[in-house]
Amino acid sequence: MGKNGKRVMTLLLAGCLIAAWLPRTVDLDQLYAASGNSELSTATDLRQTLLNAMSQRTEELVFTYKGNVKGLKKQLQTSIDEAMKSDPYIQYTVKSYAFNYKGSNTSAEVNVTLSYRETKAQTDYVNQKVANVLKEIIKPGMTSHEKVKVIHDWIVLNLSYDTSLKKYTAYDGLATGSTVCQGYSLLAYRMLERVGIENRIVEGTAGGQLHAWNLVKLDGKWYHMDTTWDDPTPDRKGIVSHSYYLLSDKEMARDHVWTGNNKYPVASAPYRDALLQLVKAGGSKKEAYEKLYHALEYSLYDEQDAVKERKVLKTKVQTVLKDGGTSLTFRYKGTESSLIEDLQDLYQLGMKSISYFVSKMEGTTDLRVKITWAL
Repeated sequence: MGKNGKRVMTLLLAGCLIAAWLPRTVDLDQLYAASGNSELSTATDLRQTLLNAMSQRTEELVFTYKGNVKGLKKQLQTSIDEAMKSDPYIQYTVKSYAFNYKGSNTSAEVNVTLSYRETKAQTDYVNQKVANVLKEIIKPGMTSHEKVKVIHDWIVLNLSYDTSLKKYTAYDGLATGSTVCQGYSLLAYRMLERVGIENRIVEGTAGGQLHAWNLVKLDGKWYHMDTTWDDPTPDRKGIVSHSYYLLSDKEMARDHVWTGNNKYPVASAPYRDALLQLVKAGGSKKEAYEKLYHALEYSLYDEQDAVKERKVLKTKVQTVLKDGGTSLTFRYKGTESSLIEDLQDLYQLGMKSISYFVSKMEGTTDLRVKITWAL
């Protein structure tokens, strides 16, 4: 990647904070007395009560704990952590929390205070907006693979990275149009979850900065998906990258590092291999899988599909022209000099101008070429 690309990535990632890393305050010296509160006695009761409070964005929770107060500190900490981890959207929306209690060996009055990055009304807005968007972009008969693609693309097209580094939530992204990586991954989590696609939020670093993205499960296999890094910065309207779309651990590890690797499922194989197998398997959805395969430009990995002579290139361009397209990406066997000569032949199709971008195909001597034209 050139110097400009590296500069863009630095801007993209700077200051992307993860809520789970924020300081957690535990003040056991403060005593809080309350009356009329509920009574809890089991770990399950504690966890569910805390989860309900977080779901409602409750800022102060008071209850009586009946049981072994000697181990209450550890139990409260464990229950809070488990409640948050049970719902990733809540986990990364809670900004901070604290708790204190007083009582005897068998009973204690407990006070838990919480603060959030997103209010209940804001989360309700996110849920309603997500429902409306999904109603528009998810079509009857879509496969899970197609659903992930349209959700990814909608997020990239409709959000921009918050270079002020002040917006962290999905609400920020939907209400103002910009957010940092945490907001991108939260929105992706919510949208995928609502269409029944299992996914997780990953904490890590990229470009030396804190970062967050998603792990997505399709047909029993996990893949990394980074909507933030697939969104150009500065924002370019109508442009969607798929460079970080459903990658394996090996592919993602080129420039991403995730913390606590053992807590995340393994993404063992490239998505293009799985998609190619679906295409080869045929069936009623073969056409949909073929469309995805070509839209993601996976055909570039097929050496047999490489352009070796100008008449093949001309045929490919004519196919795009019939659909009203103005660009084509292809794998080219030859030098840049021979490519320029072959591109000259395309003017016979009525083009007024042609521009091209060329790079090396990884692991080969071939060229990856993208051409655009004006008629």
